[in-house]
Amino acid sequence: MRNFAKRSFDIISSAAGLVVISPLLAVLAVLVRLKLGSPVLFRQQRPGLGGKAFVIYKFRTMTDQRDTAGNLLPDAQRLPAFGRFLRSTSFDELPELLNVLKGDMSIVGPRPLMMKYLGRYSPGQARRHEVKPGITGWAQINGRNAISWEDKFKLDVWYVDNWTLWLDIKIILKSVWMVVAREGITQQGRATMDEFMGARPNDAVERPKK
Repeated sequence: MRNFAKRSFDIISSAAGLVVISPLLAVLAVLVRLKLGSPVLFRQQRPGLGGKAFVIYKFRTMTDQRDTAGNLLPDAQRLPAFGRFLRSTSFDELPELLNVLKGDMSIVGPRPLMMKYLGRYSPGQARRHEVKPGITGWAQINGRNAISWEDKFKLDVWYVDNWTLWLDIKIILKSVWMVVAREGITQQGRATMDEFMGARPNDAVERPKK
């Protein structure tokens, strides 16, 4: 019943959302093509439910600028003002509604991170993959990119153990407020979040006591 309720909510929300924002998606696609180049959509494999890979869809936010040796420039140099705008408004995440409609993602859940992180989680942290990843989540409304990886994972696992439909609605409403307020967009002093290099021995996430 839990899975049915969550999936029904996802289908209705993502389908309605895609219809309502389709004009905005069209405008953003044109602007991304003009300002950042092609392809308009950023596609990358990310781990989903149970760590199974799927292809995530996002609007690109970075250019492909390279140095004289052909290497990509650092993130901060490839993230122009329009890319920062897309991230600060979370407009770059809107194509993920397609992932939700397909069933790869949920509206709410732990954010889908990099495939290479799978082998770096502690057993407790890996529990974040017991549910589908989300466009927004409990960690996003409790610090987003302004908190440490370890704190993020603790919040993700808390969500896994405490999910309710009302909690999802609360997270969605708070997420909208955070986008408007531009809170926790990036890690202080960084263009993007630092790479997660692996769990420390004292970073294990335990199940809450019943």
